[in-house]
Amino acid sequence: MPAKLEGKVATAPPRPSRVQPVAVSELASTVDAHLTAPDRAHTAVSGVTLRAQHVRAGDLFAALPGARAHGADFAEQAVARGAAAVLTDEAGAAKVRDVPVLVHPNPREVLGTLAARVYGEPATKVAVWGITGTSGKTTTSYMVESALRAAGRTTGLIGTVETRIAGERLDSALTTPEAPDLHALLAVMAERGVTDVTMEVSSHALRLGRVGGVGFAVAAFTNLSQDHLDFHPDMEDYFQTKALLFDGRARREVVCVDGEWGRRLVKPGTVTVATTGDADWTASDISVSATGEQRFTAHGPDGLVFEVELRLPGEFNVANALLATALLHLQGVDVESIRRGLADVQVPGRMQRVDEGQDFTAVVDYSHKPQAVALALAAVRARATGRIITVLGCGGDRDTAKRPLMGEEAARRSDVLIVTDDNPRSEDPAAIRAAMLAGALNVPDEDRGQVLEIGDRRAAIEHAVNLARPGDVVVVAGKGHETGQEVAGVVHPFSDADTLAHAIREVRR
Repeated sequence: MPAKLEGKVATAPPRPSRVQPVAVSELASTVDAHLTAPDRAHTAVSGVTLRAQHVRAGDLFAALPGARAHGADFAEQAVARGAAAVLTDEAGAAKVRDVPVLVHPNPREVLGTLAARVYGEPATKVAVWGITGTSGKTTTSYMVESALRAAGRTTGLIGTVETRIAGERLDSALTTPEAPDLHALLAVMAERGVTDVTMEVSSHALRLGRVGGVGFAVAAFTNLSQDHLDFHPDMEDYFQTKALLFDGRARREVVCVDGEWGRRLVKPGTVTVATTGDADWTASDISVSATGEQRFTAHGPDGLVFEVELRLPGEFNVANALLATALLHLQGVDVESIRRGLADVQVPGRMQRVDEGQDFTAVVDYSHKPQAVALALAAVRARATGRIITVLGCGGDRDTAKRPLMGEEAARRSDVLIVTDDNPRSEDPAAIRAAMLAGALNVPDEDRGQVLEIGDRRAAIEHAVNLARPGDVVVVAGKGHETGQEVAGVVHPFSDADTLAHAIREVRR
């Protein structure tokens, strides 16, 4: 049965088993907060959360102001569950009873610092690798983590698809967890012997302080293109938010300078990467096999040259691999481990092949931005002998401006485009499809293929498979690794990869 969506986090995140409690007075002085009830200054805090339902005895409950409600409205519930103290602003403090209150004008801004202190500064006990950008964060993270494992390191991974602790998988609710959850997670990783943590860092995380209190061993930038303009007023604001990762919180910085946004981040000491033009790391002799595997030559500092093999198709994945290579080399990983890690890496929902013995190629990809759609379709076009048949939708309650652009990019690069539903969320699915169709049909007839509309995503995928002939490529784009489809507040089980595989098996039968 479909489950009602009750926020993004269904269960409490992991916590470390050993925490040295910290006096609430020490926490107040750490962030220059006003402490009420000074007679209870020695009250011990042993955990931090901003969700009342996740409070444990001894926690600091972060009651943050929000758009719809104030977190202090849930303080009574938090205290009943054992919260030892509350962090909030002046407005929230008036609603809290029975426990010491840390009053700060911007509690979200200091939440990460407080969580880091309570959990013993875990980012100093593991090397945190932060990767930001519009596209490529997930793939680059997996590449780095694969090479680290090849080098014998014990790894953690935090990102869009999943969280992993020394090989144990946890589902991801947010690309970057909230600050208390993140520091607790890093502390758990340190307890379990993790040496290196690869983490995607979203613009939301940077703007909302989710990575506050984290010192990064190294930070990387992939690229920037239109996305999240429902959250950012314009591209400049989007860029400036991404640039916060490069404000000195990382000891070393690596930036892809294939675009102007990346070039703006370069300063003395920045390691640069480029697939075209000059940089500290460059790629040459790129070749693609008939099945999409790639080879290229990586050129690094001091005359370092070596060959790289990559299962993933697309020139953008050469850029991702080169960025991962520069990061790994900068952090002392040997060349052979880099080569083995990149050769072995597979990323769920990112140019993921679905092979059921059919005589055409089938690919699932997470591309849900105009540039990502263009790059993904260009990648499959480069090796296709037949037609490109694309199934694509746009999510609801997100950046509306990108919908016609995605329709346009897909129509230009597909022989058949099937516009369908993605996660319409609270919006009218037909209105979302109409915006995409407007962009698709704006492409001149001579520059686009056939454009169809099939709202039901399962039916759209089945129709694409039924259309496919030998040598064609079917691309199901937008949802990638996701295992649910959200419609009118209800999440229905749905996997593009499983649906595509099932459709292929039915056709073959």
